[in-house]
This record gives sequence, C-alpha cells and structure tokens, in this order.
Amino acid sequence: MQKMKRWEDIHTDGINRMAARSHYISFPSREAAETGDVRNSHYYQNLNGTWKFLFLEAPEYSPEDFYIENLDTKNWDDIIVPGNWQLQGYGKMHYSDLWYNFPIIPPRVPTDNPTGIYRRQFDLDRNLDGEQLILRFNGVDSAFELYVNGQFAGYSKGARIQSEFDITDLCRHGANTLTVRVFQWSDGTYLEDQDMWWLSGIFRDVELYSRPTSGLYDYTVNTELDGDCKDARLTVSVVQTDHCNQTIVYELLDPAGNQVFLKEQRAEEPFSKFIAEPLKWSAEEPHLYQLNMTVKKDGKTIEVIHQPVGFRSIVLAGDQFLVNGVAIKFKGVNRHDYNPKTGRVVTKEEVEQTIKTMKQNNINAVRTAHYPNSPFLYELCDQYGMYVIDETDLECHGFELTGKYDWISNDPEWETAYVSRLERMIQRDKNHPCIIMWSLGNESAFGHNFRAMAKRAKEMDPTRLVHYEGDREAEVTDVYSTMYTWLERKERLTMDQVIEKATKPHILCEYAHAMGNGPGNLKEYQDLFYKYDKLQGGFVWEWFDHGIETVTEDGKVYYRYGGDFGDDPTNGNFCIDGLIMPDGTPSPSLFEYKKVIEPVQTECVDIEKGIFRLINRYDFLSINHLELTCSLYEDDKLLDTCRVELPELTARGSVEIQLPVGQEIEKISGAHYYLVLSYKLNQDTRWAARGHELANASFVLPGKEKIANVHADGDLQVNREHAFLKVSGADFTVTFDCVKGILKEVVRNGKVIIENGPRFNFWRAPIDNDMYLLPDYRTKYFMHLGHEIVEDIHYEMKEGVFEWHTKALYGTTNSSWYYQIQYTYNIYPDGDIVCTIDGVASGVKENAPVMIPRLGVQLQLNKDYTKAEWRGRGPGESYPDSNQANHLGVYRQTVDELFTNYVKPQENGNRSECDWVGFTDLDQNGLIFIGGDTFNFSASHYEVGDLEKAKHTIDLQPRDYIVLNIDYKQNGLGSNSCGQDQLEQYRCKFEDFTLSFRISAFNSEKTTAVALGRQKC
Repeated sequence: MQKMKRWEDIHTDGINRMAARSHYISFPSREAAETGDVRNSHYYQNLNGTWKFLFLEAPEYSPEDFYIENLDTKNWDDIIVPGNWQLQGYGKMHYSDLWYNFPIIPPRVPTDNPTGIYRRQFDLDRNLDGEQLILRFNGVDSAFELYVNGQFAGYSKGARIQSEFDITDLCRHGANTLTVRVFQWSDGTYLEDQDMWWLSGIFRDVELYSRPTSGLYDYTVNTELDGDCKDARLTVSVVQTDHCNQTIVYELLDPAGNQVFLKEQRAEEPFSKFIAEPLKWSAEEPHLYQLNMTVKKDGKTIEVIHQPVGFRSIVLAGDQFLVNGVAIKFKGVNRHDYNPKTGRVVTKEEVEQTIKTMKQNNINAVRTAHYPNSPFLYELCDQYGMYVIDETDLECHGFELTGKYDWISNDPEWETAYVSRLERMIQRDKNHPCIIMWSLGNESAFGHNFRAMAKRAKEMDPTRLVHYEGDREAEVTDVYSTMYTWLERKERLTMDQVIEKATKPHILCEYAHAMGNGPGNLKEYQDLFYKYDKLQGGFVWEWFDHGIETVTEDGKVYYRYGGDFGDDPTNGNFCIDGLIMPDGTPSPSLFEYKKVIEPVQTECVDIEKGIFRLINRYDFLSINHLELTCSLYEDDKLLDTCRVELPELTARGSVEIQLPVGQEIEKISGAHYYLVLSYKLNQDTRWAARGHELANASFVLPGKEKIANVHADGDLQVNREHAFLKVSGADFTVTFDCVKGILKEVVRNGKVIIENGPRFNFWRAPIDNDMYLLPDYRTKYFMHLGHEIVEDIHYEMKEGVFEWHTKALYGTTNSSWYYQIQYTYNIYPDGDIVCTIDGVASGVKENAPVMIPRLGVQLQLNKDYTKAEWRGRGPGESYPDSNQANHLGVYRQTVDELFTNYVKPQENGNRSECDWVGFTDLDQNGLIFIGGDTFNFSASHYEVGDLEKAKHTIDLQPRDYIVLNIDYKQNGLGSNSCGQDQLEQYRCKFEDFTLSFRISAFNSEKTTAVALGRQKC
C-alpha cells in the first residue's frame, strides 16, 4: 500500500496546532492595556523580516536534517517574510479563475511540488515561568511544517487562517532556531481554488508572544437586544486552561469613556449583565463600547484584555433579516487581500485606507472573498462601520468541469477538512460586531459537508446568519444568495423570478462584474433593492484589479495579468475586474456605484416651482450630519450658490422642499441652466473631512431656444483636379475625394485641421464585457471589417453654398445586411461645414447582429487641438447604462484627460448627451462641432485598432493626430464578462439614423465655444 504523504492526508488537518481561538492581545496591566500597543503585552516579538530561504522542486529534495540547528545555510538565499515567493523570484506566476493546475485526483497532488524552507533565529531574553510561549502564523499557503531548535513542533493546513503552536517546552533562554517547510500543493489545495493568482509562502505576519497560563485561553462576547431593540444583555463566556480560583473584573465603558458598570466575579461563572438603552452598533453609527476584563489570582492582576463591544442584533423575520430591527440594505463589495507589488501581503495602513475609501464612496459592506481576510480588517470594520460577510477559505471550482461538481463536497471523508476551516474562522473572528454572516465558502457545489458546516456554524454561533450561494435551494442557509442574477433573459434565472419565489431574504453575493469598462445596469439593480424589502442588496465583484506591477527598462509602469508569465491555462485579464485600478486610481465604475447607492436621492416634483423630493436612503441615520449646497449655472457660469437648511428627515423617510431655481433670471437664448445640489458632511468623521460630498443631483431648468446661425457673406471657388475636388474660401480649403466620396482634408490659414472624415463607423474597440459577443462579431458578422461601396457622388453650388452628396452602401465582409448611407456636406463662404449622415438599415435585416457597437462617424483632428470643452454629461465617461455619476453641464479637459487608461486597453472616454464639443490649440484657435440633436463623442490619440491590438498600456503609441468619434448612439456596457448583458433599452441596434452637426472654426480670444454652442446647427 502506498504510504500517504503528510501533505496529502485529508484526515490530518493539523499536528500540535493549538485549538482555535479569538485573535486578541493580553496585557500584564491596565496601564499597558491602555496603550493598545502589542509591544507592551506580556512578551512579544514580531518575526517579520529577512529569513534564510531554500527553494526546491519538491519536498523530497529537502536536505537531510534540514531542520537541525547547526545546519550550514550560508549558501541559502534571503527572502522577505511576509511575502509570496513567486513575487520574490521563485517558482512560477499563474492566474486562473477556475482550473486546478494539476490532475484532479483528490487528495493527490503533483510530485513536482514547489517547496520553500525558511529559517531564522530569535532570542528569548526573559523567564517564562507561568507563561505559555506561542508562535502564531497568520497565513501560510498552502501547508507547512514547523521545527524549533531541531525538533518537530507541528503541522498545519488552511492557508488563510491563523495557526498557533505552543513552543514553550522547545525553547530556551538565548538563541533559538525556527525552520518552516512550506508546500505549494497539498490536499488543502483542493479547497483553495479561488479566482486569484496562485501565490505561495508565508504571506502574513509571524508573531511570537506569551500568555499567562492562569489567564484566559479564549472568550466569547455576545450582545442580545430586546424585542424593541432598546435594552440589551451583555454575556461573556470564557475558556481557561488553568483553574486556580481566579476572578475576573468586568468593566464596561461607553463610547465616551464613561463607566457603565464594574463587577468582579469568579472566572468560571458565566457573566451576564443587563444594559439599559445602549447606543447601538451599525455600519452607519458604529458605536463601540469597551469591555475591560481583568483576570486576578489571589488579588494580583494576571492579565488585562480590552475588547471592543458593539451592541447589535441580527434576527430573521420572515423573508427579511433585521439588524437592530431594520431590514438593512447591503451596498457592498467583494474584497481580496491584495497589493500589486507584494501579492496577498497587505499592511494595516493599506487596509485602513481601503476602508476609508469605501466609506467615502457610500459602501457599507464587505464580503471577504473567498477566505478570511487579514485580522486587522475586522478591527477596522468594527471601528469605521462596515458590515462583513466572513467567508471560509473554501472553493472547489475546478470540480465543476469534471461533471461531478460535488465530488468532495458530498464525500463525508472530507467532512473534517471542510468543518475545520469554518470552525477556525468563527473562533478567530467571533467577537467582531461587524460580522453579520458566516459564509461556508464559494463555488463548491453542495452536499454532505456543507450541511455539516451549517450545523456546526449554528452550534458555535446562533447569533449570526449562515450564508452560502452554492446552497441553491437555501436548504441550510438563512439567506437565499445568488450571483450575477440577470435582470432580463428567458433562459436565465432573473430577478423577477427571485422576487416571486424567494421565501428567505435574498442577497446578490456577487453582481456587477467590474471588469474593464463597466459594469452597466447598476441603477436597475439598486432600484429593485429599494423596491422590495426581501431584496437586501448585494456585493459588486470586486474592489481591486489584481494586476502585477511591472516596470520597463525605460521606467514605464504597467500591470501584467494572466498569460503574461507563460501561465497556461489562464483566464487572462479576468483578474482585472475591480472598482479600483492596481495603482489605486478609482475606475469610472466606482463613481457610478457611489452615485447609485448615495444616501440621499433627489427627485424633481415641479421644476417650474422648484419643488423637489428628498429620499433618505440610510437605514438608521437622519441627514442631520449633512449640509446642502444649491448652485445655479448658466452653462459654465456660476450665477448663484447658497446653503439650504435641510429639514428633519429620519432614516428611510422622504420630504418635499422648495429650492431657488432662478425664476427671476433673464435667460439667454441657447444657454442651458442647471441646478446642482451637493450633499456634504457638515463635520469631520473618522473616514472623511468636513465638506466631503456623499450625494449630489443636477436638474436642467427650462430655457430659451437656440438662436439661428447667420453665415458671413463671401465667395467660394470650386476646382476639380482629377480625382479630387477643392472648395476654397477666403482663408480655407476643403478637399473631397471624388472616388471615395469622402471629405479628405480641411485646411485653414495654411494649416491642416481635419483629415479623413467624417466617415461612417460602427465598430469600437471591444470592452471586456463584450467577450461573449466577440466570436460572432469577428467570425460571423466581421464587424471589424467594414467596406464602403460608393454608388453616386453629386455636388453643386446653391445660392452661394456648396453642396456635396455621396450615396454609398456600407457593410462588412460576407454580410448580407448593410446600411444605405448618404453623406451631405454644405460648405458656406465663412468656412462653416454642415454635415448630415443618413443611414437606412437595409439588406437581409434578419441576418444582422442583435447589437451594433456604435453608430457614428470618425475623423482626424490636428494634434494641436489638445484642449476639449463640451456641453453634455461629464466630467467623466458615460454610456447609456452607466451615466448616473456624470451630470449635464459644461466641462473642460485635455484630450489626454478624456482617456481612461484601462489596464487592458479598450473602448473608453465616451461623453454622452452632448449638443456641442469644441477643441482649441495653444494659440486659442479652435473647432466646434454643434449637433442638430444630442450626440456622443470621444477623442484620443489612438485609433480603434490600436486599442484593439494592445495588451497593455505600454503597447499604445500615440498617433500624430487626434481621433475624434461623433456618434448617434453607443451600445451599452452591460456586465456580461460575468452576468447580465446589455439591457434591451440600452442596446444600439441595426436601425435607421440621422446624425448632423456643424463644424465651425473660431478663435477663443474673439468668441467662445460656449457662445457658439448656443447657436443652432
């Protein structure tokens, strides 16, 4: 019989590992505890830093006696702990969402099993009488053995949860040697197939500390609210390892530091105390009390523990779950521990900034996808106010492709491996009020072992809810959880079906896949959450792009993703799917999400009278911490601003108010008038300064019609030279190509200002959310291969105006559907050009795709026109299904600023609902495009093909001209990289269209684009 390797033994979950317990700090005195500094605990050493390191292809290549004390390691490398060895030059980088990197033969793993041996010394400089010396590993991927001073000390699995070892009897005064042998693959890897980089090693803190043996080994704090969520009962149960008549002094301080009670009792007695009307903890008002527990023996202080306490309740009530009596709404995100330089190594400072950024963007919940996060995340969520779904380190996604998804999830032989991971998470994190649900894992089917996990979760902690999306019938879970549930599609589970059939509270544990340019449809989901009480929100996938920072030889920074390291199989840039880009820059999607989940929504009731309805979307708070500023704009000119006193508006309430809307203003023809509302903090908070904006709204006020454009008199000269025709005025020449029927060039004052267009175009650089459309786009419809057939060209002078007409057919390779296109150009003596493009959907229409990327024209502008201004949505990019964060107004940016530099280049930078856009150079010379109706535009230094071919930002080489797109319509974004595709109402379809605009040259020292934009086309 083949001998079972330790790292393949599913029945060996750990050896000599201490029983799981809370993550807390024990101090020797009240004074030490007041500092909160772990260095003032009984004894503490942080063992992070430089370790000696030997990297091997397999454990069996380990040197004999690699763990002995006098081993010569002078030829070993140095490595930084915490760290992932792949990011320090060892092993192979590999990203996959789904696949195991070896044959699925559980519990076997490859013989080629990369192994790292870590060694370091530490000095023990004190007597440990009456104390237990503990070595704590907060995270090691995937399994490891521990040796102390040449002796085997223990073994552990479960990469992303802490492992503690009692090494008291193995250590001595003075120098001591630690050896840790880490295996990349173990039977535990079958439970760790999450969507992320495969990264190995000691990646969280290694800590050496002591605890008094007569102190507490563990404790559990619970709060229970009465039926009215008014009064509470605080209970504490403790675990001791040494019973010697200890007493515990329990003291509770309120958030202001005032003593609520002080009580001493025997340690083994259960503690329970009635608390009258405590301040409650919620994500909106995270009131934290402090429970001081002083353990005494014979009147002498043994240890002091400070435990934050949040009074809150979580109960099921029919098809809702209530926090403090309210069916809260999760406005959440999924979050990994991740850093683009260090992988899964994150600092407390990084995580704290993350929580602040989330709060600043109205996010109130985190799902720890898909494993327990670093311990300090939970401390910070307690303090700042963030609901947490704490998820077990468990995912078996690769089994889905075997046809037997529940292979090990329904195998009782694996029960210990499953349940142990849950138990260790609950024990570590149980005293954090931020945790609302325990999640059993992710994407691992369902079966016996999940039933066992759910049962164990309820035994250990009946005060919280159990979550697992894989329990599709909500057999053992308290909530019905789905992911990427569609809004519309017959063949899919849709939200309508959830609303109709769900008998338990529903959450979307993942939705709105934030990959590249997207997601769309955020507002539609949020509207449903608000409409139905049983829909209690969701968690966007995900917070952070998982790009690997890379610097070129010439110093350019870019971010690599799956496949860039020769990793195969890989899911490519599927790891670039966050609201935050790898360099920390917010993606446009974060601004959209912030707007959609804003705490105060403003609806127009009567624009003429200035009556608006305010809706408070908080679950607990009034809006007394906000101030409202009301500003009135005439295009780009601020006419008036004032602070409006907000009425009393309690949580989930609404009220109507009247605002000044400029009824007395003498309005200018063609100008647009905007009322802009901004809701800002009226005081500093932990997470943002006074003046930080949390919500906003903008409304277009009634105005006067645009004025007609009056053209200057003059003469035009028309000259044809073979295949080209030139129309000249006093200071300009327009050249047409008589073969292709296009406007070839516009020259003004001797300078080429426009080339090669406008030309019809319906292709855009694919976005990540187009990934399932692309095969058909490229190989069935050949959307990227357009051809134009000129049928007729006609031109004439008519009342001093030159008219050019081109009739053409535009289709793609091998297509039977096409557009009949008519281009019309009217050229006036003052140099104005009015362009009209009419498109008629023709041919075998039923063979056309259901969606067209865009309908519009493209042309090239002189590269000097680097400054853009427009009237439309802004300042950021917007698309039909993602435009809530960008209000109508007049905006100015450079062409570079119009561009969104996605990690993987793709369509970006669209500005929508514009009626004009202008471009100027450094000499104040400009061009303005004034629409006959509203249009979309984008401008960049790259052709569509450049974006399409580039894998990374460094692959983009700027053209020596500006590419300008003016579109009748853009297709929506959707979220179909994982989830709902473009909704019907946001689709750009094969349909008839008309697009018209006037091109006028101007000098901004004589007039402005704003003034010109008030004219008709």
